[in-house]
Amino acid sequence: MGDPVERFESEVLDSITVIKVASADELCMEIDPPLRENVATAEDWRKALDKVVPAVVVLRITGCRAFDTESAGASSATGFIVDKRRGIILTNRHVVKPGPVVAEAMFLNREEVPVHPIYRDPVHDFGFFRYDPGAIQFLNYEEIPLAPEAASVGLEIRVVGNDSGEKVSILAGTLARLDRDAPHYKKDSYNDFNTFYMQAASGTKGGSSGSPVIDWLGRAVALNAGSKTSSASAFFLPLERVVRALKFLQEGSETYVEKWKAVSIPRGTLQVTFLHKGFDETRRLGLRSETEQIVRHASPAGETGMLVVDSVVPGGPGHKHLEPGDILVRVNGDVITQFLKLETILDDSVNKNIELQIERGGTSKTLLLLVQDLHSITPDYFLEVSGAVIHPLSYQQARNFRFNCGLVYVTEPGYMLFRAGVPRHAIIKKFAGQEISCLEELISVLSQLSRGVRVPLEYISYMDRHRRKSVLVTVDRHEWYAPPQIYTRDDSTGLWIAKPAFQSNSLFLSSGVTDFGNLARQPVSLTEEHACGENVSEDNNQELVDGVTSLETNHEDPSAYASHQNVSDGLAKKRRVEECLSADGSVVTDLSLNGTGEAKLEKSSALQDDVLMDYQGATAAAANASFSERVIEPTLVMLEVHVPPSCMLDGVHSQHFFGTGVIIYHSQDMGLVAVDKNTVAISASDVMLSFAAFPVEIPGEVVFLHPVHNYALISYDPSALGPVGASVIRAAELLPEPALRRGDSVYLVGLSRSLQATSRKSVVTNPCAAVNIGSADSPRYRATNMEVIELDTDFGSTFSGVLTDEQGRVQAIWGSFSTQKVKRRKVKTGKRREKTNFTRTSIGYLMVKFGCSTSEDHQFVRGIPIYAISQVLDIIVSGANGPPRLINGVKKPMPLLRILEVELYPTLLSKARNFGLSDNWIQVLKAWRRELLFF
Repeated sequence: MGDPVERFESEVLDSITVIKVASADELCMEIDPPLRENVATAEDWRKALDKVVPAVVVLRITGCRAFDTESAGASSATGFIVDKRRGIILTNRHVVKPGPVVAEAMFLNREEVPVHPIYRDPVHDFGFFRYDPGAIQFLNYEEIPLAPEAASVGLEIRVVGNDSGEKVSILAGTLARLDRDAPHYKKDSYNDFNTFYMQAASGTKGGSSGSPVIDWLGRAVALNAGSKTSSASAFFLPLERVVRALKFLQEGSETYVEKWKAVSIPRGTLQVTFLHKGFDETRRLGLRSETEQIVRHASPAGETGMLVVDSVVPGGPGHKHLEPGDILVRVNGDVITQFLKLETILDDSVNKNIELQIERGGTSKTLLLLVQDLHSITPDYFLEVSGAVIHPLSYQQARNFRFNCGLVYVTEPGYMLFRAGVPRHAIIKKFAGQEISCLEELISVLSQLSRGVRVPLEYISYMDRHRRKSVLVTVDRHEWYAPPQIYTRDDSTGLWIAKPAFQSNSLFLSSGVTDFGNLARQPVSLTEEHACGENVSEDNNQELVDGVTSLETNHEDPSAYASHQNVSDGLAKKRRVEECLSADGSVVTDLSLNGTGEAKLEKSSALQDDVLMDYQGATAAAANASFSERVIEPTLVMLEVHVPPSCMLDGVHSQHFFGTGVIIYHSQDMGLVAVDKNTVAISASDVMLSFAAFPVEIPGEVVFLHPVHNYALISYDPSALGPVGASVIRAAELLPEPALRRGDSVYLVGLSRSLQATSRKSVVTNPCAAVNIGSADSPRYRATNMEVIELDTDFGSTFSGVLTDEQGRVQAIWGSFSTQKVKRRKVKTGKRREKTNFTRTSIGYLMVKFGCSTSEDHQFVRGIPIYAISQVLDIIVSGANGPPRLINGVKKPMPLLRILEVELYPTLLSKARNFGLSDNWIQVLKAWRRELLFF
């Protein structure tokens, strides 16, 4: 038997994710429908639809932020008018969304009005929008009455909605069952529970979420919610709880003109999920025969089963009292076998005790449990910092993940957390050395950190819940995003009100340096209801003998260390020295907003001398290293570049780049690194430098990007290296003249991702090959009007570094170039053409096909002569005239470049003659080369 797929009916414009879930044979209730429904005529349906169709609207929704179970994005769905005077529209919860939305409703005559959410149920899949009825001037319509009591097996129904993107679609069906289990859509997203669903073979598709399911009298008997893609089955939500919620909302105001008052709809919970199981299954779970007899006699005729505990959320009222498999018999002395009766009791008993009688393995137990307010564990606020959305873990996700409600939940990692490797759905447990149990504590710690500081963060994931993972988070120092803010939902307006998360004197908003090891827990006032609650689980850290928390996993890319198996003696020395620094004294670099942090070196001068001697000899320890490799290794730098999503400019095709650069200038106040522009594409990026000569990672700033040639200059602050690092690291000796010629021997030297130097002796095959890179699908930088160096052998298309002579003097940068290639492929006539694109990332390629051609992002490496870079360096160092730029607090001149606004390409002399090149020029040029550049 196949696995059917269940999904929402909302049509997501970007993409629709479908998740397969297993099906099971279930029993349906055999109830004869009323006779009148079976004899409804076509004229009856026409009259009903004439009334219903004008009251059905198309909803266009844009989720502004990821929140709780929903991600940000645009979608379209359906809603219908249930209160014309107050302007209330009924639709699904996953359409209204729990987070910030911007929405509009389009009526049958194409009139559009803005709508705002006024309620979304914490559990069940329904919610309400509100609009201004006075804005509809040209359409006569009536509200659709709700009649949940009219639903019955065999009832002929019509589903009216925005099916498959159509403005109006009417689908016919027959209610087949009223007691279907709530559909399961996705394990880390919204799922309804503790309710029955109706089922019919109406064949609804995307866009019909929120459609009314009507009978021949024009009454809504159910609300369309989801469907099964493997069949024509559709799932409808019963309307009993919808009617109750609507009555509460109607108490908010009599008309739309009156100011809307936020209405609190009582909702109670035990944080327990129940399933309706047949008597045959409950007997296997231990239900006694005498109990079954009592239940059957006390229940309505046709009852087929009882409610059984499926799961219990940790930390909730039912935790440690109820267990999966417990059979619910009575609540407050009444036999309960239906979800509706149970939910009615819970909603009427918020913050009160109720008595439950259950059977567990044939033994009867009586429990007294406190009913919790469901809204108290449904977040209505979030923290936004550097693009990340963080809020307390909701009941929905706590049920999905089996975590306590209220934990600090990352619904969207944004830039700062994504850069550190924190995934979506992570639970933050520790930050900057402080245990985090609620959002207030995270804000308190974050407010004491200065921009640019790097601090550890520990998190757990629902996919690997028993292990803490540790990453390093770099606090955003460039202000790519607005200062952290707290957004709180206002149900009276449907808007989310923003306020600063920190006080104006917070270190986060300044450029000060913070020692995160001694952060004090200072209270940060949110609101009284936002304070840390009691739904947070106790921390279960494993402590070592010395009191240090055990970290199970470090988040790193395993492919980055694939070549780390055979480590040289020099690297082993570096590692031992690093361990010595960690044990006897720590080098902690705290970076301020302008990147001029100071290294704190806590060790004696004798230890400094020992470390210095170790590092001076570490680079020469490899037995097989050439002389040029030993000379050049202390000048090499590994660059890791992150581009914020908000700064994806000039067609940048990835957010994460790696590459090797070389130090071309190093003094007490400034250091400069040269690298290719396929590593540093734009200046709006975060650059981190890791040095081969010293185990330290510091930030860099992009100070120069050549507009047409493939190189960039990155500056760093030598004081951030500390006295040991600054004395070990040095600049390479540049050799701009004489230029390389064909047949010259060079050494290609570069770094692996593990900062291990690798070299190979090669021969120049073409010292002046013209670069000819075609235009990409999207406009972006490409190297033009430059000549490069080609070798007979190299280390592949991803290895970058430098070309040196035998003395280790740099003659060229071995840089990476990016290009796009289009591959044609055959497409059979009559077949739908596939669309895919191929995009380069930091770890591989992503394919994107478009039409019958395939575009692939490729990269190749070539030598960039050092003489062009040395000319720019001379201008910066000498202080020549030019536009000033602030580098480490000192103004430095930038070179003035003159370029031709033309693009040249190489052509043969024989072809150039046909374009009118004179014989005199041909005689001059043919002795030097067989081709020239042409416009």
